[in-house]
Amino acid sequence: MEIVGECEYRGEAVLVTPSSATPRRSLYLSNLDDQRFLRFSIKYLYVFPPSAAVAADALRAALARALVHYYPLAGRLRHHADDKLVLDCNAEGALFAEAFLPTLTAADFLRAGATAKPHKSWRKLLYRVHAATFVAVPPLVVQVTQLGCGGMVVCTAISHCVCDGIATANFLHAWAAFAAADLDLAADRDDDLSVVLHDRRALRPRCPPRVAFTHPEYHTSSSSSSLLLIQPQLMPLAPVSLTFTAAHLRRLKARSLRSCTSFEALAAHVWRAWVLSLAPPPPPDMRVKLLFSVNVRRRLKPELPWTYCGNAFVLACAEATPTELAAGAGVRLVQEAKDCIDDDYVRSTVDLLDQRRGAKPDLAATLVISAWTRLGLEDVDFGKGRAAHMGPLTSEIYCVFLPVLADPNAVTVLLSLPQPAADTFEHHCCSCFLLDLDDDQPAVPVLVDKQDHDNQLVRAHHQHDILA
Repeated sequence: MEIVGECEYRGEAVLVTPSSATPRRSLYLSNLDDQRFLRFSIKYLYVFPPSAAVAADALRAALARALVHYYPLAGRLRHHADDKLVLDCNAEGALFAEAFLPTLTAADFLRAGATAKPHKSWRKLLYRVHAATFVAVPPLVVQVTQLGCGGMVVCTAISHCVCDGIATANFLHAWAAFAAADLDLAADRDDDLSVVLHDRRALRPRCPPRVAFTHPEYHTSSSSSSLLLIQPQLMPLAPVSLTFTAAHLRRLKARSLRSCTSFEALAAHVWRAWVLSLAPPPPPDMRVKLLFSVNVRRRLKPELPWTYCGNAFVLACAEATPTELAAGAGVRLVQEAKDCIDDDYVRSTVDLLDQRRGAKPDLAATLVISAWTRLGLEDVDFGKGRAAHMGPLTSEIYCVFLPVLADPNAVTVLLSLPQPAADTFEHHCCSCFLLDLDDDQPAVPVLVDKQDHDNQLVRAHHQHDILA
């Protein structure tokens, strides 16, 4: 069953240009921006109930004002020497499409499982750009879909080469603030955005470059067996969604052998379950990896401001054998991988990428986690209220840690695996907690049944808090 039907477009998509003059220049992209594995658009989906919906015309006008401050998103990428990308800030405009879907309501969408995991039919909610290459796609594509109930869906595709998650959240909040200001005739918000930093020269490579670390995140494994572990491109994927409440996260932290954050405990737990789900199983002494992004704005010398509008993250890399993970070493290894990220490590990464153009992370026998928590993405409010759902449009690329709108201390883990591995992954995420449950544990977390993708049925395992 299709959750989302065919959208009705009652006009052509339009280019929204900045509402006033913006700098015209070629913007240097740092080596962190210009990595090959970032040459895609991050696709966000927001579902607003009727009470929080805003007219598409108002959103388009607010977008034009936001683009004055986030003008690179109105520009165009192009190839430069050595296949390096630059961004022409030419005010050509962001692509904006308005659609109608009278057969779907916000309540229908949510009942169908939108709070749990993406469905392939959701792709219809984002305007499809027919382009020969990623470079030819505008850095910002927006579709606003009006629903039959009066609600709306806002879907955005933002070039990862231009913005990281923090920069994206800042832009979305700025866009929403302009829309809200127009609705309540509040004062203009331009002054609040005067500190947005687009210049990326603070992350230029050194001369001469100095690669001072081994950078295992970019080191290709020599183990041929790792290539047999999991080949997502060769088999259909099934999305898995598990929600960990604050109580579940406290339990994970309590089980750890050392003091840790919720992210460290959850990342180690998911990494272990993922390794145990691989088929065929990796040898006990084979090294497997966990990659996760670390914001470096405050780790650099001098620091970059929170309003830096580029990619200011590097990949931390933890390595372990299945035997080490089974023995509980995951949290320690995650912490060590994160703690080594400092100014020297970031500069070394930038220099490595300058020496090895086209270097990509080693994804053989590797789990990649991207945390969308604590970015404020779920708080975007165009003036009439927050969305009832926020999440990615698709889930095939990496494991995402998502905020839970009803519980700011909870985290939803979303990833896609081949169906047999998906079943095994869920089992290993849950089974270890069944051994030490207490009668006073909180209510069961929501788990999504992967065996019925179209209906997205929600089920609970047992009558216990299996993810306590």
